[in-house]
Parts: sequence; structure tokens; C-alpha cells
Amino acid sequence: MPRKVRYNLAASLDGFIATPTGSYSWIVDDKTIDFDSLYAQFGCFVMGRTTHEAYLAMDPAENPLRAYYKTGSVVVVGDTLDRDLETQVEVVKLGEVESFVRALKGREGGKDGDIWLMGGGKLAGEMLRLGLVDTVEVAVMPVLLGEGVKMFEGKGREDGWRLELRGCERKETGILMLEYDVLYKEPWR
Repeated sequence: MPRKVRYNLAASLDGFIATPTGSYSWIVDDKTIDFDSLYAQFGCFVMGRTTHEAYLAMDPAENPLRAYYKTGSVVVVGDTLDRDLETQVEVVKLGEVESFVRALKGREGGKDGDIWLMGGGKLAGEMLRLGLVDTVEVAVMPVLLGEGVKMFEGKGREDGWRLELRGCERKETGILMLEYDVLYKEPWR
């Protein structure tokens, strides 16, 4: 079975993934979410430069990607980056992301697991337009930000993208865990 690109993220109810300054402090802490189990589902982590910088700014003991650096499992998309020798992440230019991700998707899942598109909104928007995102899995926080980094940025599509709800779970903290498949060929009904 081919690997899937899963855009898995936390977002405010009004569709933002970070404040204008890049802060994530508004994300509700929910102890029932098993992040170790979540990370174990993936064999590759794809993100934009700003998201990568946010992970690098974390205390190393708190950075959930620390176990994946130096394994070739972390891919950073950006035109202003060179290969990061300390973390040994793979760096891909935005113009090369389509062929790179299609090659990743073509590999069998198995022990490698799926591909976690971690953000940001610009990269997610570009990958959606290229037909690379298979699922959108969003933890909707009971928070309104009013402005910030959108879940998907950039040029949209006249008829949007049709999604099919695959799962919905309400947490005691008020978080809604939503899972959608992206239906690229389905018109709006």
C-alpha cells in the first residue's frame, strides 16, 4: 500500500495554525492525546522552514522530532536553506517538492509509515494544489485567534477541494479531532 501524505495539525476554530508572531501557546494541552503513538504512525516528517525553526527553538528534551533527526526522516522545504549539518535534515527546494513527495509516496508504507505534513500553511496550500495531500487531520482548538497563519495559504481553487469526513472525536477539553480524506476528482454537490 502506498504511503499517504497526512496533514496533521492543530488549528484554532477560525482556521489559524499560529499567531502572527508564530506562537503556538494557545494550543490546549490535552493529556489524553498519545503523541508517542501518533508519531509512531509516520516514517517521514515534511515541513516548511518556519515550522522547522520552531522545532529547533524547542528545548532538545522536549522536541518530539529529536529521535528522527540524523535518520533522513525529516524533510524541510525551503528555497533559502542549505542542508542542516547538525540535524542532518533533508532540504528540498519548493520547485522540487512535487517530484520529491511523489517519490516518497511511491515507496511502500510498511515499516516506513505515512508522511506527516507538519505545516506551515504555505507549504500545505502548495501541496494541496499539487494533489499531494491525502488526508487532513485537524485538532480544532476551542480558541479564536482572529488573525495569524492560515491552515492553507496561497491561491485557492474556484470550486474548492471536496473533503469526506472519516472521523470525529470530541475531547473533554473541547478539542474536536477531525479526519478528512481529500477528494480531488469529486465536484461539489
